[in-house]
Amino acid sequence: MNRTPKKLLTLAAMLLLTKVITAQTAPSQTSASLWDGMVIAGYVDKGAFINFGGPAVKWTHKPFCISLGMLPSLRIKEDKAPANATKNAALTPSLGCGLSASYKHLAVQVPLYYNAKTAASDGRWNLGVGIGYKF
Repeated sequence: MNRTPKKLLTLAAMLLLTKVITAQTAPSQTSASLWDGMVIAGYVDKGAFINFGGPAVKWTHKPFCISLGMLPSLRIKEDKAPANATKNAALTPSLGCGLSASYKHLAVQVPLYYNAKTAASDGRWNLGVGIGYKF
């Protein structure tokens, strides 16, 4: 018999055995959610945003949580371009950073978003505010 199938069968049996052994352990008393995130809707720079929370440094003292982190978002803002000029899309992905605070499932956020330099305006940071739900 060839040694490769024998090694594969031994490896598969070991993996199956470890799964069976861990399945027999008592469940832990701590609960963990699959997604520790939030959904926030807010206002920034004469437009809106929908934010989904992201990686952050958190301080938690139940039921309060304060975090400082990155904020992947969808920004909703109409482009004020002249009639003949091309316009940007009203819905654009964006990445911001900011401070989030939550009490139980209520979340409040103060995000910062950067608007890049264009022909009509200089680049600058914009401060916003939002409210939402924490999972």
